[in-house]
Amino acid sequence: MNVSKHILGLIGRNVGYSWSPFIHNTACSLLGLPFVYTVFNVSGPELLADALRGARALGISGFNVTIPYKKDVVPLLDGLSEEASAIQAVNTIVNREGRLLGYNTDIEGFAAPLLPYRQHMEGKPVSIFGSGGASLAAIEAFRLYFRPSVIYLFVRNLFKGLFMLEQYAHKDRISICLLEDLYTGKNRTQEIFRSCSVVVNATPIGTRGRTEDATNCIIPPELNLLHRGQIVYDMVYNPLRTPLISAASEAGAETVTGIEMLIGQAARAFWLWTGKQMPVDEVRNELLRQIETAP
Repeated sequence: MNVSKHILGLIGRNVGYSWSPFIHNTACSLLGLPFVYTVFNVSGPELLADALRGARALGISGFNVTIPYKKDVVPLLDGLSEEASAIQAVNTIVNREGRLLGYNTDIEGFAAPLLPYRQHMEGKPVSIFGSGGASLAAIEAFRLYFRPSVIYLFVRNLFKGLFMLEQYAHKDRISICLLEDLYTGKNRTQEIFRSCSVVVNATPIGTRGRTEDATNCIIPPELNLLHRGQIVYDMVYNPLRTPLISAASEAGAETVTGIEMLIGQAARAFWLWTGKQMPVDEVRNELLRQIETAP
């Protein structure tokens, strides 16, 4: 007997490169669950409301939300979890009988691979690059789990960084720095950067499939800013070895790849949709095999 499938998907823009369909479809196959996960490319924020109305009408079970819509979807939802409300950013939507509820599993997913290094960063400065929803998730994870002395937020556009933090209740813990100052050595930013115990890339720079970003490194190696004793965490997960991860390894830093966060947040979202625990080890092994054979 044929069993009808429940639809899950990823809402983003130009996200055909994503490994999320492989992760969730592999998990559903391993557990024999009647779900199928696909990609929904939404070309602009003005179409998000129509997309979500369609999801309600069609009974789509849930979504992940990625760049650049994690904050844009917030006012379009019927309710937010505590963690999503805290940072006003959503990466997971659950359709409960026509009510679209927003969650943020990025916070827990981001924190998981850093937990063994907790003592390394407590009371020390850390840095995050980016001014979107992923940056806010990292900020909140640092606040909740790791208690750094200060979080330096490196952004291209000061006003965009300030706008991102406008509704965040703990913005007093964050100091904004300009990327241009880091690259040119102004305002002690290079000294500040070198003092950071953890460096996080929460931008898409370095992503395979994004023509303008694929070969770039958010921290140019020629500046000699990365060093032994730092932990460098790249949220970009495709490719596995990004330009930043390569540069950090060559500088002697510890590295955390985006695959760990991707699987961590996916496992939590999977549970919210299905009520089942994702077989994380099996999914990770299958994913790594797939990445190794990808062109």
